[in-house]
Amino acid sequence: MKLFNRALRMKGFDTDFAKAELARIQSIPESEYEDYISEQKKTIVTYHEIYNSFYKNLLIKRDEKDWETLPVLTKKDLQQPLEQRLSELYHLKNVHVGKTSGSSGTPFTFAKDKDAHALTWASFEDRYQWFDLDLDRSKQARFYGIPLNAIGYTKERLKDFLSNRYRFPIFNLNEKALKSIHKAFKKKKFEYINGYTSSIVLFAKYLKKHNLILKEVCPTLKACIVTSEMLFPDDRKLIEEYLNVPVINEYGASEIGLIAFQNKDNELQVDSELLLVEILDENNRTVPNGEVGRIVITSFYNKAHPFIRYDIGDMGALSRKSTPKKPILEKLQGRTNDIARLPSGKVVPGLTFYYVTKSIIQDDGNVEEFVIEQTALDTFMFIYTAQRPLSTEQQDAIKKATATYLEEGLKVDFIKVTTMDRSDRGKLKQFTSKV
Repeated sequence: MKLFNRALRMKGFDTDFAKAELARIQSIPESEYEDYISEQKKTIVTYHEIYNSFYKNLLIKRDEKDWETLPVLTKKDLQQPLEQRLSELYHLKNVHVGKTSGSSGTPFTFAKDKDAHALTWASFEDRYQWFDLDLDRSKQARFYGIPLNAIGYTKERLKDFLSNRYRFPIFNLNEKALKSIHKAFKKKKFEYINGYTSSIVLFAKYLKKHNLILKEVCPTLKACIVTSEMLFPDDRKLIEEYLNVPVINEYGASEIGLIAFQNKDNELQVDSELLLVEILDENNRTVPNGEVGRIVITSFYNKAHPFIRYDIGDMGALSRKSTPKKPILEKLQGRTNDIARLPSGKVVPGLTFYYVTKSIIQDDGNVEEFVIEQTALDTFMFIYTAQRPLSTEQQDAIKKATATYLEEGLKVDFIKVTTMDRSDRGKLKQFTSKV
């Protein structure tokens, strides 16, 4: 059954063209790849400068010879009616239209022309084949959220059917729900799992608790692809042990598509065929490979809507081993707005709290999930689900670690809840600052 590619073609996406074009780009040798990138940068900027009034209005300070003088697009720049951002010859009925999840706090609607969208899916298909997974034939177990309104729900279920995937509800992953998921793996011949990291980690914890190995009840299972949330080393180890399949890290965004995908060498390899990934400092200048900065992306082939030097909202670094044809993304640190500002003026990534607390509670097996909320400059809330409350010793250890890794004088409060409050798409935001 090849419903997935057939459905894309029926909607006007030329998948045959996309696969051939992707193969052509991949055939360009490393020695000529910088020329390919330079040409694509010039082509896409020129196109939008001529045919897109929204982008043209942003080019007031442009220097024709200096790429780094081009404006860096932010999500706020794109929070205006989509019709005002479309290029000439494109309208809402001849483009692919989508909406970002809003996990950054600034959701917006975007568009991709049909060739660009077909290329995105060709890229996904190509990467999945690295691990012998086929978008048409391989049955997917999907750990994702789903719109709860009737129209959105129906659309997602139809896409699931056409994409040969079975979606599990993840808004309330209690013991009963996790048991039901495990039973489904006994009945269905899943080849891979794809979904939000936190939900899959919770499922792996359920398996560990009951001393279960997933591949023993579902021998067809080949891999687990995690996406949309941070993958920490100990979580990877847990998933691999109790699912007993390789864990593959995927990094993407709905408005861009696949940004990077873990290769066979366990590197997060950037899609250099369709995208340019830059790492910029606070002055919008490129930092050397190995240094952390803001991840900024250019989509080479989207003519309907400009994503040129677009700040995706994440922090990371390119490996020093990167080449123009094979950039490697490392030190992926989560969103730029996931930072904590402390009374001393110190600024730290929100994920620092994750490491501080997880190192203390991971061996206990009691705490299932947790998030951190900053409620004041000096006050943080540790919200968690667990079989029993944290002991006084555990709370004191977390407070001590917070003082060691951050600074003295911070207050840490603890709240045990029955279930986590996930976003309307099922994501779990690990750190939130309300300051």
